Amino acid sequence: MLDKLNQIYPVRYTAFIASVVLLVFTLLGSGVMGISAWWPLVFLGLSLVGLYDLQQNHHAILRNYPIIGHLRFMLETIRPEIRQYFLESETEASPFSRAQRGLVYARAKGASDKRPFGTQLDVRAVGYEWINHSIAPTQLASHDFRVKVGGASCTQPYHISLFNVSAMSFGALSANAIMALNQGAKMGGFAHDTGEGSISRHHRVHGGDLIWEIGSGYFGCRDEQGRFSPEHFVENVRSPQVKMVEIKLSQGAKPGHGGVLPGPKVTEEIAEARGVKVGEDCVSPSAHSSFSTPLELMQFVQQLRTLSEGKPVGIKLCIGHPWEWFGMVKAMQESGIQPDFVVVDGAEGGTGAAPLEFSDHMGMPLQEGLRLVHNTLVGAGLREHIRVGASGKIVSAFDMARALALGADWCNSARGFMFALGCIQAQTCHTGNCPTGVTTQDPKRQMALVVPSKAERVHNFHKHTLEALQEMMQSAGLHKPSDLSTKHIMRRVTETHTQHLSELVDNVAPGALLQADVSHLPDVYRDWPMASAHHFNLLRA
Repeated sequence: MLDKLNQIYPVRYTAFIASVVLLVFTLLGSGVMGISAWWPLVFLGLSLVGLYDLQQNHHAILRNYPIIGHLRFMLETIRPEIRQYFLESETEASPFSRAQRGLVYARAKGASDKRPFGTQLDVRAVGYEWINHSIAPTQLASHDFRVKVGGASCTQPYHISLFNVSAMSFGALSANAIMALNQGAKMGGFAHDTGEGSISRHHRVHGGDLIWEIGSGYFGCRDEQGRFSPEHFVENVRSPQVKMVEIKLSQGAKPGHGGVLPGPKVTEEIAEARGVKVGEDCVSPSAHSSFSTPLELMQFVQQLRTLSEGKPVGIKLCIGHPWEWFGMVKAMQESGIQPDFVVVDGAEGGTGAAPLEFSDHMGMPLQEGLRLVHNTLVGAGLREHIRVGASGKIVSAFDMARALALGADWCNSARGFMFALGCIQAQTCHTGNCPTGVTTQDPKRQMALVVPSKAERVHNFHKHTLEALQEMMQSAGLHKPSDLSTKHIMRRVTETHTQHLSELVDNVAPGALLQADVSHLPDVYRDWPMASAHHFNLLRA
């Protein structure tokens, strides 16, 4: 019936034709029947929209469905919210489940994080993990777990908290978000990573501990050509607020990918922090200009440590080609220069927007990357001298426990602390239209984020997460975080079979990579003999 009607009259034009007819009717009726003058204006507007839809050539849907076609685009715009609030289950992660976000919100607000009636997880599902408890639980004096970062060449070591704010730049985050994070870090005595955008005036307001991240753009320590400037570096690094320096080689959100902040977005505040000119494109190259080989990287590490007067200097990377990482470790051995720490960023992504292919298919996930870094340092006899941090979808005490078991000394979280600020996972971070004022430079939108209130939530989230870790460790009969190992984590591998994590991940014996024959090691280490400290390429026999 509808097909026959369409042959005579295109039904899809009904809304447009009805608008025109009603426009004529209300124009006549406004004089004769006293119809409000607003009605003709309404239908005039709709008629003009329909006329435009029929004439435009960008959207086929609007040409075929004038006026009503806009409903499709309206519904598409609010699709994430509809899914999140009405369709998504408590445990469905995309990328964080409602249960994960709810846990952060509760801890940030100081509300109860307890849940009745048992787990909502499917304990028979492949991949389900847990920690075995002990019949002889321990009692730990405090949840304020700390790790000393700083090797023999470091004269100003830093005792870092086990849980810290991961790298998020001013520019990606709003001024109010930066101030709230830093005030929360000050209240809780934990570290706040500046991200690649350097140290802004907003980082300095409350005086919380900073980890200064230096990327390929050398923001905050660059000359007019965009190269590293020792003089500008010294100006920032000798601030007592800066506790550690982190050389970013790559990040989980888009490893191996540079970036450009368009000139119109480079405000006076951003330009001041980054050392660039207002209104000009701010470029982050895909590679550093200060080094091109693993040995040169180690020399750069030593240069920064000397310029900083002995503060801990480390590297951050998402693991890509294993032999490039092996080359760095060989450079540590050959030069005798070692970074004080290595932060492993997982390819699970982060707050930065990235092409879909990079988010979904580029870089090594955190668990595999973290284990590779830990094992390599163990096998090279360097693990006791270098601390390892982990970053990648860490929002709960169990997330922390698993990372610590896999070889991390401490954990960082970016999106977890964004949730503590009030982020609702609207995933509009790159548009400037963040509904909660976290990831926007719009002054009016930022007003929604009240700094003192959100700083308290940041502090609470940190505190209560570490309290939960303390309780888990006590239940497992452990005395300190470094006691956690892969033997404590269980994972279901089939519906009827489970294994210790120690049976599922690679293990390398201390000093194993110092031996001439590494053929007995896991397959990934076959490239170890061909990795070089003198370049990042793989040697071929």
